[in-house]
Amino acid sequence: MKRILVIDDDLETCNFLTEIFAEEGWQVASSQSAEAARNAVEKTHFDLIVSDINLGGRTTGVGLLREFKAVSPASEVILISGFGTLETAVEAVREGAFDYISKPFNVNEVIATGRRALKGRDAGAPATVLLKEYSEASGLVGHSHKMIELYKQIALVAPSRSTVLITGESGTGKELVARALHLNSLRSQGAFVAVNCGAITETLLESELFGHIKGSFTGATGDKRGLFEEANAGTILLDEIGETSLNLQVKLLRVLQEGEMRRVGSARPVRIDVRVLAATNRDLEHEVKEGRFREDLYYRLSVVTLRVPALRERTEDLAILAANALRQAREAGARATTISEETLAVLNQYEWPGNVRELENTIAHAALYARGNVITPEDLPAKVRKQPRQNEPENKTQAMFKDLPSLDELERRYVIHVLQTVGGSRTRAAEVLGIDRRTLYRMAERFGINLKESGE
Repeated sequence: MKRILVIDDDLETCNFLTEIFAEEGWQVASSQSAEAARNAVEKTHFDLIVSDINLGGRTTGVGLLREFKAVSPASEVILISGFGTLETAVEAVREGAFDYISKPFNVNEVIATGRRALKGRDAGAPATVLLKEYSEASGLVGHSHKMIELYKQIALVAPSRSTVLITGESGTGKELVARALHLNSLRSQGAFVAVNCGAITETLLESELFGHIKGSFTGATGDKRGLFEEANAGTILLDEIGETSLNLQVKLLRVLQEGEMRRVGSARPVRIDVRVLAATNRDLEHEVKEGRFREDLYYRLSVVTLRVPALRERTEDLAILAANALRQAREAGARATTISEETLAVLNQYEWPGNVRELENTIAHAALYARGNVITPEDLPAKVRKQPRQNEPENKTQAMFKDLPSLDELERRYVIHVLQTVGGSRTRAAEVLGIDRRTLYRMAERFGINLKESGE
């Protein structure tokens, strides 16, 4: 029988994980503190350890991971966090974590991850590839499930030599993802060169990328190294790759296939060693079908594809993104120090077509126009304030029925209402709803309710 240790300072979470793992036929023990977990590992060998990262004391889940790997290297460790960062994901992988998953729980994901960990252990799977320590802040901000998944993908892909295609709408932070991949790669000591392919004319772009020799065209008064040569032994980001011409795409394909290029006007090939990352806000598969992008180049670029979520897909990150934008505005000289709750409510109702970049510009604008230390709705740009806001209903019961919701939506609102009424207690909420805690977690997963923050 497989032995599992669950570590979380929240008793209900411990009990919940114990229940779902026990249903798999595994023998499960639990600890609510780092000290208790250490004692358990010293006395018993566990095939799998599942630990929260934030344990409420000085010791973190990553710290325990390091200790457990020293004492029991054969044990697989899964870390769970509701406040994940790229740095934490990288550190977890570097220290040998089997996986890194986020709260609120996707029950099926937790069980499936546990099964994979135990199966890999039985098969003698190789240890996780070690990553270099993340030495600089990534600039990526957010703790939502989608961002934690992105952090995990970056941590796993960064050490490889593979080309990576980064997709996402304008303003989502694709260049930040590219920089994070570079900083966590074996090429981190080399140059990181980014070029916006859509901002330069085709003729000039070819010269910028590949360089030119003296006399190759009017104005070429001397030899010039291109950006590929500047990025040698490092990383180059071809931003807005979908804007390149078919003629230039042929030359980019040669670089990827042969590892060499020619300066404009030269017949002599130049060998280069560059990791190529590409970014686009276009649907390249559609561009291929329309004949505007070479299929062979697309497949070369998309060995790995990372998608950066739009801001509207991770609105739970909006408050922390706004706070980070305000910090940047203060560093630039703004005097505002706080964003009011009413302002955050207005920000949450806006669609953010320009994504994180638009939010940062909005906060910078508001911080400059604020008359005091607090940013109010009146300080926001007019287009953000224009978003229609629903009037507050007289009470929560009226709110459930006012807009004639579907049965699913009504069920979601009632679960939130019960959780608010019982002060967030999952045990009490399950009793009121007449269900067990596991069913409550499944409902929370289905409706997108964060049980840690159910006072919405």
